[in-house]
Amino acid sequence: MSPTKMSPLRSRMIDAMKLAGLAASTQSSYIDAVVKLTAQYGGRSPDRLTEDEVRAHLVGMIDRGAARGTFQTNHYGLQFFYRDTLGRDWLLFKKRSARRSRSACRSHLAGHRSAACWAA
Repeated sequence: MSPTKMSPLRSRMIDAMKLAGLAASTQSSYIDAVVKLTAQYGGRSPDRLTEDEVRAHLVGMIDRGAARGTFQTNHYGLQFFYRDTLGRDWLLFKKRSARRSRSACRSHLAGHRSAACWAA
């Protein structure tokens, strides 16, 4: 029986995680996040997926009721893969700084939101 050969992309991600000083358990979780994403798209290589496909995967996790910690681990794993391994600086993985407009929306009565709140 021959050992399973690791893909160059996976090897590259593992090297990047080691260089970043990530713990072995974190590395395993991040690899698992990419494996799950790949499985959802029928085994397509994750470097061929679009930002919208990755976003749909993450939204799907929330829709299926993933726990916050599970979601965050997957989000950070995919962020590491796309940002640090592939060098893709997608908007999906940028910090959100619209807190001011969101907090203003909360001050409105429940069920009634102004157009400015929805535009934020």
